[in-house]
Amino acid sequence: MLWILVAVAVVAAAGLAWALFEAQWVEQVELDTPVRGLPPELDGFRVLHLSDFHLGTVSLNGRALRKAVDWAVRREVDLVAVTGDLVSRQRGSRTLARELGRLGPRHGTYVVLGNHDVAATRDPFSRPADLRRVETGELLEHASATFTADGRTVQVAGGDPRRFREPHGPLADRAADLRILLVHFPDPVRWLAPGEFQLILAGHLHGGQICIPTPRGKVRLEHLRAPYWEGLFELPQGTLHVSRGLGTSFVPLRFLARPEATILRLRAPQ
Repeated sequence: MLWILVAVAVVAAAGLAWALFEAQWVEQVELDTPVRGLPPELDGFRVLHLSDFHLGTVSLNGRALRKAVDWAVRREVDLVAVTGDLVSRQRGSRTLARELGRLGPRHGTYVVLGNHDVAATRDPFSRPADLRRVETGELLEHASATFTADGRTVQVAGGDPRRFREPHGPLADRAADLRILLVHFPDPVRWLAPGEFQLILAGHLHGGQICIPTPRGKVRLEHLRAPYWEGLFELPQGTLHVSRGLGTSFVPLRFLARPEATILRLRAPQ
């Protein structure tokens, strides 16, 4: 009996050590991303998508973000998109400002809030974040920004997580040549009409964060059900990318759901 208990303890310790390691083992991805209606001038436009930092908790989240930024600053990107859950405790705002400040995209950094930023979470210690002094990106709270890139107009719109059940289509500027929507939850993509936005970026789900492999696929413990868990989806509403994010929530562990930083190279479909 003793040897069984020892074996179980060893396996449990090894699993815990791996999950702590995986929580900072950042996958660095560059994806060719088809975007319907993309003007030829914007073919190859590079968007760095980051999400779910959850800074300020006792975790390896700050280290994961630093690794992602170390990788990104060695590559030229046109735009940085951050899709929410920036801080889980206010003390994380200093790390947020420092790391986002190291990025230098050609056309700016655009940020939306997540449910942890507005304290809409099961965490009893969560408080709304005050990010007014974090001036390293443009915060879009159900608003948009427009700029010109290579002679074409690009609109970046951002949804407010407190209004995620509202249609986001009214945010779209049909006159813009490229329309990008940033949301924390992937859910609003279901209520978009085709052509309102060409590229939709989301996070929130952490890829499940802690996953159990089964013959039928992963059982994802962070969120048990979701139509779009992670990765790239070509939908009638547009191209959706759901990031696994960089941080962890509730426990500082990941298993079969590595943290992720992604550069999307926009391509016109052939």
